[in-house]
Amino acid sequence: MDYLTLIIVCLSFGLSFIFALGGVGSALILIPTLTWLGVPFGLARPTGLFVNTVSMVGATYSNIREKRLDFKMGIPIITASVFLAPVGAWVGHQIPTRYVLTAFICFLLFSGTMMLFFKGSKYADQYRDDRPVLGPTLVGIVAGFFSGLLGVGGGGLISPLMILQGFNPKKIAAVTAFAVPFSSFSAFVTYAAMGSVSWSLLAFAGLAAWGGGYLGTIVMHKRMRPAMVKKFLGVVLLLMALKLVFKLV
Repeated sequence: MDYLTLIIVCLSFGLSFIFALGGVGSALILIPTLTWLGVPFGLARPTGLFVNTVSMVGATYSNIREKRLDFKMGIPIITASVFLAPVGAWVGHQIPTRYVLTAFICFLLFSGTMMLFFKGSKYADQYRDDRPVLGPTLVGIVAGFFSGLLGVGGGGLISPLMILQGFNPKKIAAVTAFAVPFSSFSAFVTYAAMGSVSWSLLAFAGLAAWGGGYLGTIVMHKRMRPAMVKKFLGVVLLLMALKLVFKLV
Protein backbone atom coordinates (compact mmCIF):
# COMPACT_ATOMS: atom_id res chain seq x y z
CA MET A 1 0.00 0.00 0.00
CA ASP A 2 1.57 3.31 -1.07
CA TYR A 3 1.50 6.52 0.94
CA LEU A 4 -1.38 8.13 -1.02
CA THR A 5 -3.53 5.00 -0.74
CA LEU A 6 -2.95 4.91 3.04
CA ILE A 7 -4.09 8.54 3.32
CA ILE A 8 -7.20 7.80 1.26
CA VAL A 9 -8.03 4.79 3.45
CA CYS A 10 -7.76 6.93 6.60
CA LEU A 11 -9.87 9.66 5.02
CA SER A 12 -12.47 7.10 3.91
CA PHE A 13 -12.87 5.79 7.45
CA GLY A 14 -12.80 9.17 9.21
CA LEU A 15 -15.08 11.02 6.81
CA SER A 16 -17.48 8.08 6.54
CA PHE A 17 -17.75 8.07 10.34
CA ILE A 18 -18.37 11.83 10.52
CA PHE A 19 -20.91 12.01 7.70
CA ALA A 20 -22.75 8.90 8.82
CA LEU A 21 -23.77 11.11 11.76
CA GLY A 22 -26.15 12.77 9.30
CA GLY A 23 -26.60 9.90 6.87
CA VAL A 24 -25.43 11.86 3.83
CA GLY A 25 -22.28 10.00 2.76
CA SER A 26 -18.70 11.24 2.88
CA ALA A 27 -18.22 11.92 -0.85
CA LEU A 28 -19.24 15.55 -0.24
CA ILE A 29 -15.90 16.11 1.45
CA LEU A 30 -13.88 13.16 0.16
CA ILE A 31 -13.98 14.28 -3.49
CA PRO A 32 -12.59 17.81 -2.96
CA THR A 33 -10.08 16.42 -0.45
CA LEU A 34 -8.82 13.89 -3.00
CA THR A 35 -8.47 16.58 -5.66
CA TRP A 36 -6.52 18.69 -3.16
CA LEU A 37 -4.18 15.70 -2.68
CA GLY A 38 -3.60 15.55 -6.43
CA VAL A 39 -6.05 12.83 -7.45
CA PRO A 40 -7.64 13.73 -10.84
CA PHE A 41 -11.24 14.89 -10.50
CA GLY A 42 -12.33 12.22 -12.98
CA LEU A 43 -10.96 9.53 -10.64
CA ALA A 44 -12.05 11.25 -7.43
CA ARG A 45 -15.73 11.18 -8.43
CA PRO A 46 -16.10 7.39 -8.88
CA THR A 47 -13.95 6.83 -5.78
CA GLY A 48 -16.32 9.05 -3.79
CA LEU A 49 -19.34 7.22 -5.18
CA PHE A 50 -17.92 3.81 -4.22
CA VAL A 51 -17.00 4.98 -0.72
CA ASN A 52 -20.52 6.42 -0.38
CA THR A 53 -22.03 3.10 -1.42
CA VAL A 54 -20.04 1.02 1.04
CA SER A 55 -20.17 3.42 4.00
CA MET A 56 -23.93 3.90 3.71
CA VAL A 57 -24.43 0.14 3.42
CA GLY A 58 -22.68 -0.07 6.77
CA ALA A 59 -24.92 2.67 8.16
CA THR A 60 -28.05 1.01 6.77
CA TYR A 61 -27.05 -2.34 8.27
CA SER A 62 -26.90 -0.63 11.66
CA ASN A 63 -30.29 1.07 11.10
CA ILE A 64 -31.98 -2.18 10.06
CA ARG A 65 -30.48 -4.06 12.96
CA GLU A 66 -31.81 -1.47 15.42
CA LYS A 67 -35.20 -1.15 13.61
CA ARG A 68 -34.72 2.56 12.87
CA LEU A 69 -35.36 2.50 9.11
CA ASP A 70 -38.67 3.51 7.48
CA PHE A 71 -38.57 1.44 4.28
CA LYS A 72 -41.80 2.87 2.83
CA MET A 73 -40.44 6.41 2.87
CA GLY A 74 -37.19 5.39 1.21
CA ILE A 75 -38.55 3.38 -1.75
CA PRO A 76 -39.76 6.36 -3.89
CA ILE A 77 -36.41 8.13 -3.41
CA ILE A 78 -34.45 5.02 -4.36
CA THR A 79 -36.55 4.21 -7.43
CA ALA A 80 -36.22 7.69 -8.92
CA SER A 81 -32.54 8.18 -8.05
CA VAL A 82 -31.39 4.85 -9.52
CA PHE A 83 -32.75 5.81 -12.95
CA LEU A 84 -31.41 9.37 -12.91
CA ALA A 85 -27.92 8.74 -11.49
CA PRO A 86 -26.49 7.17 -14.70
CA VAL A 87 -27.85 10.12 -16.68
CA GLY A 88 -26.02 12.54 -14.40
CA ALA A 89 -22.82 10.46 -14.60
CA TRP A 90 -22.92 10.51 -18.41
CA VAL A 91 -23.49 14.28 -18.46
CA GLY A 92 -20.65 14.79 -15.97
CA HIS A 93 -18.32 12.84 -18.25
CA GLN A 94 -19.11 15.10 -21.21
CA ILE A 95 -18.72 18.62 -19.81
CA PRO A 96 -15.53 20.44 -18.66
CA THR A 97 -14.29 19.82 -15.11
CA ARG A 98 -14.47 23.52 -14.22
CA TYR A 99 -18.22 23.59 -14.86
CA VAL A 100 -18.76 20.46 -12.77
CA LEU A 101 -16.73 21.97 -9.91
CA THR A 102 -18.83 25.14 -10.09
CA ALA A 103 -22.00 23.04 -9.85
CA PHE A 104 -20.44 21.14 -6.94
CA ILE A 105 -19.78 24.40 -5.05
CA CYS A 106 -23.39 25.50 -5.58
CA PHE A 107 -24.52 22.09 -4.34
CA LEU A 108 -22.48 22.44 -1.14
CA LEU A 109 -23.69 26.00 -0.50
CA PHE A 110 -27.33 25.00 -0.97
CA SER A 111 -27.09 21.91 1.22
CA GLY A 112 -25.15 23.67 4.00
CA THR A 113 -27.48 26.68 4.06
CA MET A 114 -30.58 24.50 4.18
CA MET A 115 -29.24 22.40 7.03
CA LEU A 116 -28.18 25.41 9.08
CA PHE A 117 -31.06 27.83 8.61
CA PHE A 118 -34.18 26.05 7.40
CA LYS A 119 -36.70 24.86 10.00
CA GLY A 120 -38.72 21.95 8.67
CA SER A 121 -41.69 22.54 10.96
CA LYS A 122 -43.23 25.41 12.85
CA TYR A 123 -42.09 24.04 16.19
CA ALA A 124 -38.58 22.71 16.76
CA ASP A 125 -39.55 19.26 17.96
CA GLN A 126 -42.70 18.60 15.91
CA TYR A 127 -42.18 16.47 12.81
CA ARG A 128 -44.58 14.82 10.34
CA ASP A 129 -44.95 11.03 10.38
CA ASP A 130 -46.84 10.34 7.13
CA ARG A 131 -45.30 8.62 4.07
CA PRO A 132 -46.07 10.63 0.90
CA VAL A 133 -44.95 9.43 -2.55
CA LEU A 134 -44.75 12.52 -4.76
CA GLY A 135 -42.41 14.61 -2.57
CA PRO A 136 -39.81 11.86 -2.00
CA THR A 137 -39.98 10.86 -5.69
CA LEU A 138 -39.13 14.41 -6.79
CA VAL A 139 -36.31 14.43 -4.23
CA GLY A 140 -35.02 11.17 -5.71
CA ILE A 141 -35.06 12.60 -9.25
CA VAL A 142 -33.01 15.65 -8.28
CA ALA A 143 -30.67 13.75 -5.96
CA GLY A 144 -30.10 10.95 -8.46
CA PHE A 145 -29.10 13.28 -11.29
CA PHE A 146 -26.69 15.29 -9.14
CA SER A 147 -25.37 12.09 -7.58
CA GLY A 148 -24.13 10.98 -10.97
CA LEU A 149 -23.07 14.43 -12.17
CA LEU A 150 -20.98 15.32 -9.12
CA GLY A 151 -20.16 11.92 -7.63
CA VAL A 152 -21.64 12.85 -4.27
CA GLY A 153 -24.30 10.19 -3.77
CA GLY A 154 -27.15 12.70 -3.47
CA GLY A 155 -27.39 12.58 0.33
CA GLY A 156 -26.57 16.28 0.64
CA LEU A 157 -29.72 17.00 -1.36
CA ILE A 158 -31.98 14.31 0.06
CA SER A 159 -31.50 15.46 3.66
CA PRO A 160 -32.26 19.21 3.25
CA LEU A 161 -35.12 18.59 0.80
CA MET A 162 -36.74 16.10 3.16
CA ILE A 163 -36.16 18.41 6.12
CA LEU A 164 -37.89 21.12 4.08
CA GLN A 165 -40.93 18.83 3.93
CA GLY A 166 -41.01 18.64 7.73
CA PHE A 167 -39.57 15.21 8.57
CA ASN A 168 -37.44 14.41 11.63
CA PRO A 169 -33.70 14.82 10.82
CA LYS A 170 -32.84 11.54 12.57
CA LYS A 171 -35.48 9.67 10.60
CA ILE A 172 -34.24 11.36 7.41
CA ALA A 173 -30.67 10.32 8.22
CA ALA A 174 -31.72 6.66 8.26
CA VAL A 175 -33.74 7.00 5.04
CA THR A 176 -30.92 8.88 3.32
CA ALA A 177 -28.37 6.26 4.37
CA PHE A 178 -30.72 3.67 2.82
CA ALA A 179 -31.15 5.59 -0.46
CA VAL A 180 -27.59 6.80 -1.06
CA PRO A 181 -26.01 3.37 -1.81
CA PHE A 182 -28.46 2.79 -4.68
CA SER A 183 -27.90 6.10 -6.45
CA SER A 184 -24.17 6.02 -5.70
CA PHE A 185 -23.67 2.50 -7.05
CA SER A 186 -25.81 3.19 -10.10
CA ALA A 187 -23.63 6.19 -10.98
CA PHE A 188 -20.45 4.31 -10.05
CA VAL A 189 -21.25 1.51 -12.52
CA THR A 190 -21.57 4.15 -15.25
CA TYR A 191 -18.12 5.56 -14.43
CA ALA A 192 -16.66 2.04 -14.26
CA ALA A 193 -18.05 1.27 -17.72
CA MET A 194 -16.23 4.37 -18.99
CA GLY A 195 -12.96 3.17 -17.39
CA SER A 196 -12.63 5.88 -14.71
CA VAL A 197 -11.88 3.77 -11.63
CA SER A 198 -8.90 2.35 -9.73
CA TRP A 199 -9.92 -1.08 -8.40
CA SER A 200 -7.00 -1.52 -6.03
CA LEU A 201 -7.72 1.85 -4.41
CA LEU A 202 -11.42 1.03 -4.09
CA ALA A 203 -10.76 -2.27 -2.32
CA PHE A 204 -8.89 -0.60 0.57
CA ALA A 205 -11.06 2.53 0.74
CA GLY A 206 -14.29 0.52 0.65
CA LEU A 207 -13.42 -1.62 3.68
CA ALA A 208 -12.48 1.46 5.71
CA ALA A 209 -15.66 3.26 4.62
CA TRP A 210 -17.91 0.39 5.73
CA GLY A 211 -16.46 0.47 9.24
CA GLY A 212 -16.71 4.25 9.48
CA GLY A 213 -20.31 4.34 8.29
CA TYR A 214 -21.40 1.59 10.69
CA LEU A 215 -19.79 3.19 13.75
CA GLY A 216 -20.91 6.72 12.86
CA THR A 217 -24.55 5.66 12.64
CA ILE A 218 -24.41 4.03 16.07
CA VAL A 219 -22.92 7.18 17.64
CA MET A 220 -25.45 9.47 15.94
CA HIS A 221 -28.52 7.62 17.19
CA LYS A 222 -27.21 7.14 20.72
CA ARG A 223 -25.45 10.45 21.40
CA MET A 224 -26.79 13.24 19.15
CA ARG A 225 -30.03 15.22 18.92
CA PRO A 226 -31.66 15.79 15.46
CA ALA A 227 -30.97 19.56 15.47
CA MET A 228 -27.32 18.94 16.37
CA VAL A 229 -26.91 16.49 13.48
CA LYS A 230 -28.35 18.99 11.00
CA LYS A 231 -26.29 21.99 12.13
CA PHE A 232 -23.04 20.04 12.37
CA LEU A 233 -23.29 18.94 8.75
CA GLY A 234 -24.34 22.40 7.59
CA VAL A 235 -21.19 24.00 8.99
CA VAL A 236 -18.92 21.37 7.42
CA LEU A 237 -20.52 21.76 3.98
CA LEU A 238 -20.26 25.56 3.97
CA LEU A 239 -16.59 25.47 5.00
CA MET A 240 -15.77 23.06 2.19
CA ALA A 241 -17.67 25.20 -0.32
CA LEU A 242 -15.58 28.23 0.64
CA LYS A 243 -12.39 26.21 0.30
CA LEU A 244 -13.35 25.14 -3.21
CA VAL A 245 -14.28 28.69 -4.20
CA PHE A 246 -10.74 29.85 -3.42
CA LYS A 247 -9.33 26.90 -5.37
CA LEU A 248 -11.53 27.59 -8.38
CA VAL A 249 -10.70 31.31 -8.41
